Amino acid sequence: MRGQQQVYDYLASCGITFDYYEHPEAPTIEIASQFYRGEGTVLCKNLFFRNHKGNKHYLDIMDARHNMDIHDIEHKLHQGKLSFASPERMMKYLGVRPGSVSLFTLVNDVNHEVILFVDNQLLQAEKVSFHPNDNTASLVISKDDMLKFIERIGNKYEFLDLY
Repeated sequence: MRGQQQVYDYLASCGITFDYYEHPEAPTIEIASQFYRGEGTVLCKNLFFRNHKGNKHYLDIMDARHNMDIHDIEHKLHQGKLSFASPERMMKYLGVRPGSVSLFTLVNDVNHEVILFVDNQLLQAEKVSFHPNDNTASLVISKDDMLKFIERIGNKYEFLDLY
């Protein structure tokens, strides 16, 4: 697993500041929401998929308060049949174990193979929260810094209505 320091170093190189919150391991949204902090902050759900051929990978980020069925996501993304990526694929492409995937894991995708889909609703948020390559902490950044990160990281991305 590639660690938190890589995320902190990358954020610093982009001039992105963050609030750091350490907490017990939180591998699911249900658990993470117990440790959720920050008024005006949207806790983000991060879903890592692969297409049916296994040759394309997608990271979807959205407000954690909204549920999404995989068939709904298939319909919204227009990428064909999707399935959740295996722990092995997660490690290969994002360098993390299940429960630690987030926007920040794209720092580990050095070949920019993962396509990012961001729900438009996150553009209404003041601040957003993600794990920093490890689900024992959360970082809160501004929406503007999230957009800066997305622009700088180099992965293909698209904003759309996921729900």
